[in-house]
Amino acid sequence: MAFMSHRNRLPPTLLSEPVRRIEAGPWAIELLPGRAYATRYVATQAGIGFAFDSQRGLHAIGSDRIRPFDAVPDGLAFVPAGCDVLSESPTGGEYLRVMRTDGIALVGDRAFNNRIDRQATALAWRMRTALLRASVEDDWEAWALALSARATGSEAVLSPAHGSITGYRMRLLDEFIDAGLDGPLSVPAMAGLLGLSEGYFMRAFKNATGKSPHAYLIDRRLARARTLMRDSTATLTEIAYACGFNSQAHMATTFKQRLGVSPAQLRQCSRFG
Repeated sequence: MAFMSHRNRLPPTLLSEPVRRIEAGPWAIELLPGRAYATRYVATQAGIGFAFDSQRGLHAIGSDRIRPFDAVPDGLAFVPAGCDVLSESPTGGEYLRVMRTDGIALVGDRAFNNRIDRQATALAWRMRTALLRASVEDDWEAWALALSARATGSEAVLSPAHGSITGYRMRLLDEFIDAGLDGPLSVPAMAGLLGLSEGYFMRAFKNATGKSPHAYLIDRRLARARTLMRDSTATLTEIAYACGFNSQAHMATTFKQRLGVSPAQLRQCSRFG
């Protein structure tokens, strides 16, 4: 997935969250909303990407061979300058893109994705929150430089690590979660689906995604809610229950905690942004 230097979104259904972009010093940072896309390009400059959501589709990165891909949530990606990229997904996923604009090349000549790096995850989530709701305290240049160091530094560790959940099992788990997202979903049920003990499942899931099953479920509920806010005319209360929140207030609190904005604010941005 997702080494996007240019990402062409397909036409929206009803509403569309805007692409959020900021330029700070030599850096251009964009938050691309989750939506189906299809793109092909040759990267004119190296780019760093970060997938907030799991997603799947087809891609060909630096070759003519088109293959299925599975992107894990919180996966760091890098595409070097001159790399030929084809990528498409019927659902897409929210994606952070970071590039230098001053002509200074980012180190690295090998494309990768699905790299789990705890520091990169913390940086990407901080940048996402800031893009959703800007603040005078935002330190974009420092964040972009730090994320670049994680993507190009030799200390970064490739994922999946030993003992992590395979792509096939993640697909089964995502389908299970999607089918039951309007109700309670327990760790024992998810572990049982994959035929794993609860303890092993929790460790393997953390290795594969960089987050706990509970945190992953919250993010999936938020992603579903944002999709419904964008592509339906349902009320916020209806959306809250459809996504497994106890109430609209519960959903609003979770939005504020994770994204820094309320559902009403985000829906207004989708309509008029």
